[in-house]
Amino acid sequence: MANHKELSNAIRILSIDAIQKANSGHPGMPMGMADIAEVLWRNFINHNPDNPLWFNRDRFVLSNGHGSILLYSILHLTGYNITINDIKNFRQLNSKTPGHPEYNKNLNGIETTTGPLGQGLANSIGLAIAERILSKQFNKPKYNIIDHKTYVFIGDGCLMEGISHEVCSLAGTLKLNKIIAFYDDNNISIDGNVKEWFNENVAKRFKSYNWNVIENINGHNNNEIKKAIKKAHKSIDKPTLIICKTIIGYGSPNKSGTNDIHGTPLGTNEIKATRLLLKWKYPEFTIPKNIYLKWNAKKKGNKKENKWNILIKKYSKKYPKLYNEFKRRIENKLPKIFDKKINKFIKKTQILNKNIATRKASQETLEILGKILPELIGGSADLTPSNLSNWSGSKSFNKNNHGNYIHYGVREFGMSAITNGISLHGALLPYSATFLIFFEYAHNAIRMASLMKIHSIFIYTHDSIGLGEDGPTHQPIETLSNLRIIPNMNIWRPCDQVETAVAWKNAITRNNGPTSIILTRQNVIQQQRNLYQINNINKGGYIIKDYNNFPDIIFITTGSELNITIKASKKLKTIKIYTRVISMPSTNIFDIQKKKYKEK
Repeated sequence: MANHKELSNAIRILSIDAIQKANSGHPGMPMGMADIAEVLWRNFINHNPDNPLWFNRDRFVLSNGHGSILLYSILHLTGYNITINDIKNFRQLNSKTPGHPEYNKNLNGIETTTGPLGQGLANSIGLAIAERILSKQFNKPKYNIIDHKTYVFIGDGCLMEGISHEVCSLAGTLKLNKIIAFYDDNNISIDGNVKEWFNENVAKRFKSYNWNVIENINGHNNNEIKKAIKKAHKSIDKPTLIICKTIIGYGSPNKSGTNDIHGTPLGTNEIKATRLLLKWKYPEFTIPKNIYLKWNAKKKGNKKENKWNILIKKYSKKYPKLYNEFKRRIENKLPKIFDKKINKFIKKTQILNKNIATRKASQETLEILGKILPELIGGSADLTPSNLSNWSGSKSFNKNNHGNYIHYGVREFGMSAITNGISLHGALLPYSATFLIFFEYAHNAIRMASLMKIHSIFIYTHDSIGLGEDGPTHQPIETLSNLRIIPNMNIWRPCDQVETAVAWKNAITRNNGPTSIILTRQNVIQQQRNLYQINNINKGGYIIKDYNNFPDIIFITTGSELNITIKASKKLKTIKIYTRVISMPSTNIFDIQKKKYKEK
């Protein structure tokens, strides 16, 4: 019968063998956190390798994503669709085991893409927020159909990153007691011992955030780890940080405890010495059957999911209306009335002909969307009155009230990464808002949303020099270009209320990537259109004004500059220079249209 050390050593050995074969990778963290992972995954995490998409599973996030081989090894050992050949192909192009964990919709045990340190921690807080919102929306007495925890591994690097302060401060304020973070406290980073650049008291720091802190846990002692997790589960009003004292590269006789083992293969001689020290007598990539049997989680996972399925069946009979709504949401379907409602609003908006700022137009669109989409969860980085990102049905999400609108405070980066976490959870559709100039604070989270192709919506207002008196620090000149070059990010910069409503419609219906909607502070002129033009807004670009069938000049413009362009066209006409004006609210959408339409 395999003991705990043999089970955790299976992670260590798979990790060092895979890294050695790839001649690239980070063995230190997987070797150091293997004991914590073994206790957590074998005793506490509710999951089902046969169905990684089981909705009520616990979520696990590896925020220190450079240690990805730890996660791949666990998924392989517990029975997910990651084979020993996948482990052997670690860090190879197009493999299922890339250098950092990469999310895709088939999931396979990877909840989010991690690598940029601290963002996994932020995503996990988004996951915990989503769990709380959904539990309040759907749970009934004796029917806790949404009831799961979020576990996250973090390292020194995650806690040095500023985003960790943003999101952990918020998590403590919101009393998110179902998130448990494991801090790999090994005092080593790439450059060496961190005491020269990171010597703060992490326990006191997190206590000041209103976290439940369990410290001085030996990260290589099975019983201490188990007791700490059980204690964390008892927290009713605080997130928990478990500070685990670990040795980086645990098991390596000559490199453990040093930065030499952080990000380079051990080498053949050190691997032999490590096998000898760990009493591991098996060849590379070989795990004995008794260890596989102890690790395999399929039987337990199916039992837990079947129990939940029985609960869901009873729930569906007692609360059929709620069940149907829950089913729609987890299947990522929109209400049947969605198209009818939004299309009616778009046509009505054209008739009303209001000259308002597109940020106000966005708010009026939210008024329609909010009433038909209970999954819509909004928020702003302390700019709600400026972004106009709330609507009449917005209710604050805080420690006492589990509403649909999050006041993030001045935390643009944290807000954006939390938005991604909410999106990743499923059954909710999050959007967040700030000034366009502050996109730069959050750039990497926006990039990660695009990389993962998830359904996050980002609202950016005050989009040009038209914001006025705040001056150049708040006037985004180069920002839109920076946003547009992010692959897979759809950008909409509407010129008026009609285009704004169409932008929102496209953001809601898109299910293969994020959307950014760029909005004005100042009022803009409502443009006149026929039904054909309104329909063509969905194509990203269309002819809004044509002063001659054979124009001398074609102007392509977006947003608040459209009316300036039209004024210029009228002046040019007086001197017999004829123009065609193209409104192009979304260059991304226009780019994918058929050649015939684009040339027209």
